[in-house]
Amino acid sequence: MSVRAKKHLGQHFLTDENIARKIVESMSFESLKNVVEVGPGTGVLTKYLLEKKVKIFLAEIDQESIDYLKQNYEAIQKENFIGDFLKTDFVFLENSETGIIGNFPYNISSQILFKIIDFYRQIPEMVGMFQKEVAERTAAVPRTKDYGILSVLVQAYYDVDYLFTVHENVFNPPPKVKSGVIRLTRNPKEGLSGNEILFKQIVKTGFNQRRKKLSNALKAMNIPEALQNHEFLQKRAEELSVEDFIHFAKLWKDA
Repeated sequence: MSVRAKKHLGQHFLTDENIARKIVESMSFESLKNVVEVGPGTGVLTKYLLEKKVKIFLAEIDQESIDYLKQNYEAIQKENFIGDFLKTDFVFLENSETGIIGNFPYNISSQILFKIIDFYRQIPEMVGMFQKEVAERTAAVPRTKDYGILSVLVQAYYDVDYLFTVHENVFNPPPKVKSGVIRLTRNPKEGLSGNEILFKQIVKTGFNQRRKKLSNALKAMNIPEALQNHEFLQKRAEELSVEDFIHFAKLWKDA
């Protein structure tokens, strides 16, 4: 049997075995008990994951792909499938260290990153292929056009490495854009714990009006009186580092 790529699922199947192997080998597998592959499709990454000494779970919602994988990979059984990644509660993995890997569907790639952040305590590492623009935004640094909400929220919890770019012609069907592979390595920043909701709110509100100074962009949040003259408020969101945002959120909470 074969698997037909479905546009509504954002499927573009990687056909280059060397790139597939390179993606899998980019994950360290250190201390990992489990690996969840998102969108395995026809198993181009799966076959190399099966060579590793970890338990494999496959987040797949396409029944055609599920049937294909069970038919073509003896080690893949019904219990290896966990359904929709965005609806998965990682508590079922009993708090054991879990890596995330995949050629991610472009239409939900940002949501996948936010899901990983939500479960960062269980997810020490991620290697994934994204639309190049999303990969660059995730790895972006302050004072650049790509630096934004995604950059700050991911980098608050993980170190981000942009590994390599992948050309359109190694997919079936070819996407209209290039892809980028990145690696996340868990490294939550000091001062973040216990103040995450306020931190995220400040970041999102600040970047939603990124051309304005933070004094104006955050006005609707009722800036504490003690912070009214803080130097950060005279800057735009893109000028603050991840550590600056965390520090400012802590000052806000304590004000």
